Amino acid sequence: MSFEAWLIILAALVFDFVNGFHDAANSIATVVSTRVLSPRWAVAWAAFWNFIAFVLFGTAVADTVGKGTIEVGRVATVDVLLAALIGAIAWDLITWYFGLPTSSSHALVGGLAGAAIAYRGLEMLISSGITKIVLFIVLSPLIGMFLGILLMNLSLLIGHALTSRAKATNASVNWWFRKIQLFSAAAYSLGHGANDAQKTMGVIAAIILIDRGLPVEEFKVTLPIVLSAHAAIALGTMAGGWRIVHTLGSKITKLQPVGGVSAETAAAVTLFGTAHLGIPVSTTHTITGAVVGVGATRRLSAVRWGLTGRVAYAWLLTIPGSALIAAASYELLRVLPGEALVIAGFLAAGSWALLFLRRRAREAEATVFAPP
Repeated sequence: MSFEAWLIILAALVFDFVNGFHDAANSIATVVSTRVLSPRWAVAWAAFWNFIAFVLFGTAVADTVGKGTIEVGRVATVDVLLAALIGAIAWDLITWYFGLPTSSSHALVGGLAGAAIAYRGLEMLISSGITKIVLFIVLSPLIGMFLGILLMNLSLLIGHALTSRAKATNASVNWWFRKIQLFSAAAYSLGHGANDAQKTMGVIAAIILIDRGLPVEEFKVTLPIVLSAHAAIALGTMAGGWRIVHTLGSKITKLQPVGGVSAETAAAVTLFGTAHLGIPVSTTHTITGAVVGVGATRRLSAVRWGLTGRVAYAWLLTIPGSALIAAASYELLRVLPGEALVIAGFLAAGSWALLFLRRRAREAEATVFAPP
């Protein structure tokens, strides 16, 4: 492969890293906010089940992102994918700074769409794939919310039955739900791995395809691609996902173990279904919808609807926002050498990460996990 292709693959892994501290924290938000697991153990637990998802669900979502969103067979330059990654990374950093749990999946889809349109116009888009993704921007949080309400009510009925018939105390029931949450967190991480961890795999496979001039039929997600993508997203989670954990786990509504179990199970069921269909839905949208449903079960005022509205606006702006940044980036790449921009970007990002990111992450972590 060419030197430029290797650099863009590295950019894709940087996107996965950014995805990690922006989005993969969704895998641990509820289990950490209910204090069932410490942050570090939660990261290890989530990373393990994220990887196992590859074995159970295959790479259907990676195939959709890599060859079902834009006409990758008609792309003659990897600069298109570089511009898409720039758009997605920039949008993720902007929304991460404000602590908004927007979708990295949709940021990447928007980046791909914007760069492809700037490259050759609207005919580069695969309408069926884009339509499915846009449709599930609405459906995935609604399904998660509906299942969250259903499972929360069921869990409350079970808890009430145990306390009234088995003479169990509320504390003992709560203890059991804390243990059950380990399994619901594992199930959600499986769904997360089957969706979010795959999108960068599809982009890397597309980079290799374009760089080698191969036909679309040769598109393949290999084991080295899988391993590198999972490693990048796990490192990102450990680096700075706590800002999003704080928003999902405590700002939208206060969660107890019974609520954590209900939210995670509701989101997991939704993600299993979409992964089977190969639809790259937002795990962020899904778990947020489930958390809102759980909170609304107690009373509508238990949900901070003002913050939820801000999150919803960020969702709606994600695809057009990242698309505009990607389109502008592609136009810039046509003027300046791609390698120079990539190297300059890595140097700037590295300096920023060393001087700014870690300090912010530690401050946020101290806020989130301070003793109650």
